[in-house]
Amino acid sequence: MTPKDMMVIDTNAEELGVLKSSLMENAGRSIAEYIITNSKPCKVVVYAGSGGNGGDGFVATRHLINNGFEVEIFLLTRPELIKSDEALENWKILQNMHSMISPLKINIITDSSEIKKIDGSIIVDALLGTGIQGKIKEPLSSAINLINSFNGLKIAVDVPSGLDPLKGEVYDKAVMADVTITFHQAKKGLKNSDKYVGKLVVCDIGIPKEAEIFTGKGDLLRLKSPSKYSHKGNNGRVLIIGGSKDYSGAPALAGMAALKSGVDIVYIAAPEIVASDIRSYAPDFIVRSFSKNYITIDDVEPIVKMAESVNSVLIGCGLGRDKETITAVRKIISQLKKPLVIDADALHMLDNETIHSMKNNKEQVVFTPHANEFKALTGQKLSDNLEDKIQTIKTFSHDFNAVILLKGVIDVISNGKSFKLNRTGNQGMTVGGTGDCLAGLVAGIMAQGNTPFESAYLAAFINGKAGDLAFKEFGYNFTANELTKFISQIFMKSITQ
Repeated sequence: MTPKDMMVIDTNAEELGVLKSSLMENAGRSIAEYIITNSKPCKVVVYAGSGGNGGDGFVATRHLINNGFEVEIFLLTRPELIKSDEALENWKILQNMHSMISPLKINIITDSSEIKKIDGSIIVDALLGTGIQGKIKEPLSSAINLINSFNGLKIAVDVPSGLDPLKGEVYDKAVMADVTITFHQAKKGLKNSDKYVGKLVVCDIGIPKEAEIFTGKGDLLRLKSPSKYSHKGNNGRVLIIGGSKDYSGAPALAGMAALKSGVDIVYIAAPEIVASDIRSYAPDFIVRSFSKNYITIDDVEPIVKMAESVNSVLIGCGLGRDKETITAVRKIISQLKKPLVIDADALHMLDNETIHSMKNNKEQVVFTPHANEFKALTGQKLSDNLEDKIQTIKTFSHDFNAVILLKGVIDVISNGKSFKLNRTGNQGMTVGGTGDCLAGLVAGIMAQGNTPFESAYLAAFINGKAGDLAFKEFGYNFTANELTKFISQIFMKSITQ
């Protein structure tokens, strides 16, 4: 579990209806319950910062007081600078508690000179949590020194302040806790940092399993943002190999979806007969034409050469199933050393030798079949039972050393180790072309640096969500072309959320 994972899950839980305020309440109560269970009533000192970590400390303070503990709290920022709305609400509750009734003392610290030695039996570090970045500023730095000099029990909330929760490294200084109380799952950096973590306690705070298993808007936090210093090509180049004399729309729709994902350049390798149609679809594409009606063996070497300059490749959209195309596709796939998406007709062209050759591609491969294409690929008919379906997809993903994105009412995505489910989308997406959009999204997101697994489940979520937005405007009678217009809206929301 990484800090980003936790942010994703929190947001997905909120989308399911679990309020962030509920999660903070449960986290703070967990801290208090640990202290109440392991200590008689005594004086507890809480050092709180401006983020959600501080909010957990505010909630713990209230529960401790209700159970006979005396609490002195030190807020190391001005109250108006508290960043979390939920933390601010809990701060206001503490302000409303009367000192004659509740054994609570509140101090606001804005300068390191105001930090003095304190008395108490237990000290709670609710300063930084996962919010560590580089050198620690005052007065937080002096507060960490004071906490480490404390002779009583030192409890860290979520992550000892100053410890990198991902790598377990300390770049400046960190609290050396006796106990670290973390939530939902332990962060990666906590597992090998005994000097700072002490005893690790993981508490359930009521996050549903669905927040991890099903995609949600929280997963959009995983999308890569372009650097302000980037220039043309830095944000991804995609090559789409597709089209035949009967199909020109499929590679064009895939290309448009890839562009909407934020890539800089989309190349399309297509037969001569449809190349001009694809160019007319969007002037943004760089289209290179090859053999007249179908991709043939003569096209293998120049297409593989073309792939050298891109970040991901998509093959299959509208290729048709000409015998020579099948041979060409197998040779192309066997020679590619790039992140690869295999879709549509290409899924019907793979033999055991080609699948085995893909295992030598250090860049992982993504398959995007529906149930019938999965049967053509594997020979396996899928069960209607979701649990069985998940296990089958996991097994074949592991065997193929690839990501499988099984399209359906509930999409199943696996890399052989983990799996995700996606339930965005609607009946209107049975229209032709929506699968091409999905494949283009996978290639586009992958070209920008996301892992193949992330790219697959993010694309499934975004494509389905775009379909849901299209349904709101057009009803079930929307086209794949109309769907692509909503993809960019979702990416814009991901930047601003």
